Amino acid sequence: MRWEEVREQFPDEWVVCEALASRSEDGYWYIDEVAVIDRFDDSKIAMKRYYELHREKPNREYGFFHTSREHLQLREKWSGVRGPR
Repeated sequence: MRWEEVREQFPDEWVVCEALASRSEDGYWYIDEVAVIDRFDDSKIAMKRYYELHREKPNREYGFFHTSREHLQLREKWSGVRGPR
C-alpha cells in the first residue's frame, strides 16, 4: 500500500507498518510501499507494538508513523536497524 493510501484510510492515527519497498537517496531512506500491521490512537501503544514486532523478527523493516506525516522520508543515520542490502 502506498503511504497516500494509508493516510486516506487511517486519518489522524498512528500506524505500525512493515516497509515492503524502499530506497536510499542523498542520505535519506524513502519508504515507497508498506503493509499496515496495526493502528492506534496512542503513540506509546504504537511504539510498544513496534518493539514487540522488532523483537520477534529483527531482520524486517518495521516502523510506526503518524498519518499526519505527508511523506515517509527518514534520515539514513536514524534508520540504524537496516542491514546491508
